[in-house]
Amino acid sequence: MNKDVHKIKAFTLSEMVIVVLLTVIVAGIAFSVLQLVQKHMYAIQTNFQNSSNITLLEQSLYIDTNRSNHIQYDESESTLHFISEIDTVSYKFEATHIQKATDTFNVAVTDKLFYFKGETTRSSRVDAFKLTTDKEFKSKSIFIFKRNTANTYMNP
Repeated sequence: MNKDVHKIKAFTLSEMVIVVLLTVIVAGIAFSVLQLVQKHMYAIQTNFQNSSNITLLEQSLYIDTNRSNHIQYDESESTLHFISEIDTVSYKFEATHIQKATDTFNVAVTDKLFYFKGETTRSSRVDAFKLTTDKEFKSKSIFIFKRNTANTYMNP
């Protein structure tokens, strides 16, 4: 009797194992690349937020400096006051942020230098100041000054 052997074409077990192993390796590489991209995106987002906070603080200080007639720094309270005929705006320097009325600038300042008539001062009168941020903010310096008018020297 002549038996026709019908062979079904299929993959062998070893071929299937190799395909599964290759799939697992490719998927593992894809997930590790995805994780690296997510870490980079988080770092970019953090840097953008930090630079935005510094820019907002700088703009706010610049506006308040040029609106005021007198600038005073109270070292005991670590507060910078911008005094004009209309109102007084105060910036309170904390360890991790700066508070201005209802605004909070999430910027850590490590060093504050105050100037009056071009010389460093510890007195309350100020016409320029330099703030240096923390390493987290790339130790950026913010320098703000105002031109002294006759009004600056009046009403001490």
